[in-house]
Amino acid sequence: MRMPDFHKDGFSLEDGEEYHRAAPETFLIPDLALRKMLRPGDFAKLIFKIAVDSEQADEAFERMWVVIRERTPTGYIGMLDNEPHDIAENDRFWCGTELPFQFRHIIAVMPANEESVATAWAPVPIPWNPSD
Repeated sequence: MRMPDFHKDGFSLEDGEEYHRAAPETFLIPDLALRKMLRPGDFAKLIFKIAVDSEQADEAFERMWVVIRERTPTGYIGMLDNEPHDIAENDRFWCGTELPFQFRHIIAVMPANEESVATAWAPVPIPWNPSD
């Protein structure tokens, strides 16, 4: 499955493992075993690189939570559970956007709650379309 592409989708994901390797004492991430055992409704925090249109920069970075919807061979399909701060609300990338990601992208995890489990099984407001 195609991962988000900055130029094609307007956002991409940063490699949390790479950040950890660069600063192992200060940029901590969960063990790989924990990142591999998430279930629908659990939360994963990812670092998003988002295209912005401003005089200061053409990209912004935000750490945001996604709700796990399903597992794939190399990671998960999740749904964005935050509203990005650096962009205007839109119908392509906002809270409810479905996206694939890999274990290496996860920088934090949080267990499911009743609401997030229901969200994981509900219809997706903005489905991922890998052929876009």
